Amino acid sequence: MFYIFYGPDDFSLSRRVEEIKGTLGSGDMLVVNTARLDGMHLTLAELKSRCDVVPFLSPHRLVIVDGLLKRFDPKKGKAAQDRQGKKSRAGMKEWQALPAYVQVMPETTVLILLDGPIEARNSLFKKLSPLATTQYFPLLRIPDLKKWILQRVQKAGGKVTPGAVDLLAEKVGGNLWVMNNEITKLLMYADDTLIRETTVEKVVGYVQEASIFSLVDAVILSQARVAQQLLHRLYQEGASAGYVLAMVGRQLRLVLLAKELEPGLSPVEIRSRLGLSPKYPVGKLFGQLRRYNVSRIAEAYGKLVETDIAIKSGRYDERLALELLVFDLATARVT
Repeated sequence: MFYIFYGPDDFSLSRRVEEIKGTLGSGDMLVVNTARLDGMHLTLAELKSRCDVVPFLSPHRLVIVDGLLKRFDPKKGKAAQDRQGKKSRAGMKEWQALPAYVQVMPETTVLILLDGPIEARNSLFKKLSPLATTQYFPLLRIPDLKKWILQRVQKAGGKVTPGAVDLLAEKVGGNLWVMNNEITKLLMYADDTLIRETTVEKVVGYVQEASIFSLVDAVILSQARVAQQLLHRLYQEGASAGYVLAMVGRQLRLVLLAKELEPGLSPVEIRSRLGLSPKYPVGKLFGQLRRYNVSRIAEAYGKLVETDIAIKSGRYDERLALELLVFDLATARVT
């Protein structure tokens, strides 16, 4: 089986992956038979070697690859080749054999390619999509977001007033990782599990979001001590390591996406394209975009993806992995 899931809504995308995992047998044995790979640095030979392994005491082997397709977006692929030369061009060329391989891949292997937004002209996607079950995960527009909020609250055993739904959509916006975290907090805080507008006003604020902006600033500016202090402050405010990792990743991703959208679009249009709340501080986002070298932010985002893979594969405790990542990024040599 071969799947391609992509798009900016990585919350729904990750939930779809969990649904597939639930169909593949025993959870404990599936962990043993799962490989999660960093597609940005993967070779085709490495992928084949993982896919060709016979599953151990399980009917299936699951191989998940993050970020492979993005390498083949026209602009990104050309820039990477220009920087890295002949070796990079040869490495990109080898992937032309992937469509032929997936057709003879062992039937016991389930291969899933995960990515964020990719361009319609992506060369590898064009070749692979006819062979795969593909699904695009867009950011939810406001009407769909409100439906999602209502369903999420009800699924968790709670209730929510229409006014509270409207206020949540306005305050939080379309990032479902953040929205899910806020709904969890609201249900713990609410009386009789009913979320009212007053509950949203009390619980949902911008303190943590402001701290995330500052944490990203400190990381990019190589202020290791400040970054560690901000990280521990977020812990004290009740943020989990997984939440902080998702929020930092979101912020770095927004900066990179805003850079791509900036020519020819107003801040209001960019805010709409990115699915952000009208109250989201877009000015701060553009401040980061103009102050920092984009290649440095892209490098930081790549390391964050690697950390996320290490956590999900069980190699590291999420809190330890996040602290090591923040220290690594804030002390990295600026080139």
